[in-house]
Amino acid sequence: MSTLTDEIKRLKEERHAVILAHNYVRPEVQDIADFTGDSLELSIKAKAVNAEVIVFCGVRFMAETAKLLSPQSMVLLPNSDAGCPMADMADPEPVANYRKAHPDAIFVAYVNSTAAVKAQVDICCTSGNAEKIIQSLPKDREILFLPDRNLGGNISGKLGVDMDLWPGFCPTHNRVTVEMIEKARAAAPDALVLVHPECTPEVVAAADQALSTGGILKFVRESDAKRFIIGTEAGILHRLRNENPGKEFLPLQPEMICPNMKKITLEDIARSLRDLTEQIEIAPELREAAVRPILRMLEVK
Repeated sequence: MSTLTDEIKRLKEERHAVILAHNYVRPEVQDIADFTGDSLELSIKAKAVNAEVIVFCGVRFMAETAKLLSPQSMVLLPNSDAGCPMADMADPEPVANYRKAHPDAIFVAYVNSTAAVKAQVDICCTSGNAEKIIQSLPKDREILFLPDRNLGGNISGKLGVDMDLWPGFCPTHNRVTVEMIEKARAAAPDALVLVHPECTPEVVAAADQALSTGGILKFVRESDAKRFIIGTEAGILHRLRNENPGKEFLPLQPEMICPNMKKITLEDIARSLRDLTEQIEIAPELREAAVRPILRMLEVK
């Protein structure tokens, strides 16, 4: 009897598709994927593979980014309800109004933003390269960083660069407190505390390292430490444990779960491949404007 996994593999071959899974999605979805990683890393891999169909297992802005970089491919988001609250905190109209009030400012958008907002900014960044991107900008210009006030605040404090910060945040990372870290350290004093820079500056200061998901994976791989307290979405624990069998990973308590990152199931993927739903569509004029700040980011050495 054919299993759901078998059906997905068969449909993937029939559709000449590639399945991408973010580090935060369900373990069984990560296991069925061709590539697992962070959102931009996956979009770049999809572009290189040049697949006819891209099934993006993450949230909507990630699927949009894949479509921006691979307009010739059909990009599917298996569950249309998988959105990002932080991305939705920056609407295009208020951003446009800010631009009118600050015409000389440089607009920097975290990739965790909608295509409509990317179309209005000057350059994008990721949590892994945000520091490099900010350092590349002229020192005498006003900077607006959106939509994540925490990532922007952490970079601003580290570099000593003043930036206007959009009042957005990731609800999952914003819930982390210094008290949570202190409690976790007391329970495992020999463990290193790794958090994501979407956490508040106070939490970042209390941790041993603040790193992107890719940065956490790399740090753990290269570290001599044997125990780690992980202060980011719990989906990454699956990959960390698979790649580092000799090391122990403790989730920060309470365990951090993003409901949107868990919405895509194997059933969704099978249905998406079978019915070619839900397709991400971006108008050509919007794509032209929205891909520009991503390409500018990729040009920064």
